[in-house]
Amino acid sequence: MSSVLQPAAADQDPPSADPATAAGKYRPVSSHLAIAPPVSVVIPAMNEAENLPYVFKTLPDWIHEVVLVDGNSTDRTVEVARELWPGVKVVEQRGRGKGDALITGFQACTGDIIVMVDADGSADGQEIVSYVCALVSGADFAKGSRFANGGGTDDMTLVRRLGNAALCTVVNRKFGARYTDLCYGYNAFWRHCLDKIDLDCTGFEVETLMNIRVVKAGLKVQEIPSHEYLRIHGTSNLRAVRDGLRVLGVILRERSNRRALRARTPAPVIGTVRGKVS
Repeated sequence: MSSVLQPAAADQDPPSADPATAAGKYRPVSSHLAIAPPVSVVIPAMNEAENLPYVFKTLPDWIHEVVLVDGNSTDRTVEVARELWPGVKVVEQRGRGKGDALITGFQACTGDIIVMVDADGSADGQEIVSYVCALVSGADFAKGSRFANGGGTDDMTLVRRLGNAALCTVVNRKFGARYTDLCYGYNAFWRHCLDKIDLDCTGFEVETLMNIRVVKAGLKVQEIPSHEYLRIHGTSNLRAVRDGLRVLGVILRERSNRRALRARTPAPVIGTVRGKVS
């Protein structure tokens, strides 16, 4: 996937190698930066009508599309989304769980870059520029981290903090990753990554599954410092112990799958090919 970084003057159209396609080819991100790849933002939501104004208020106007995945909301989630962002693409979730919602949203995206944003107001959409910059600079997967230098969180109990740290350590040791944060859902990636990570889980643990499989696929990951704010309205469906066990189950399953794959891979026959064996 090719990417382009170009300077964008505030009072003129961004430049293009082809003058005939200059207009509209680049999306100004700031007064000094423009990008070519279209960016899709996926927001899974269920009964988040009160929070959506805060979410949409922070989204930059240069993004290509917003895909709202509605989990059978009984409030005005869909209506509010359309009022706030008239061009929003609303997709009905037929299954259950955050993982299922995200997979549904990913399938509906048309952008080259996909960004995952929660609908509870805990994420700052202005940070999207940092994720996109990491991707157009060479990363395949830009992973948000509350514990990288410059990140932070206002919404984590001691139990969740310890659990996240323990699970993160296990993933780093078992899969050769170097994550500082594991269970965080603010991420961005090139669309082509979906072909290599084959998502197949429906719950909150989908974020951990993605983090593991991008490493297993050999994709280039860059952590982005991110600040997590408190949920503005309503209560979270996250349960520390229950979801922690599900995350652990994903880790163990992925580790077992890796061992099974190695066991099925035939050993190389030494001496049949000249040169270095890699």
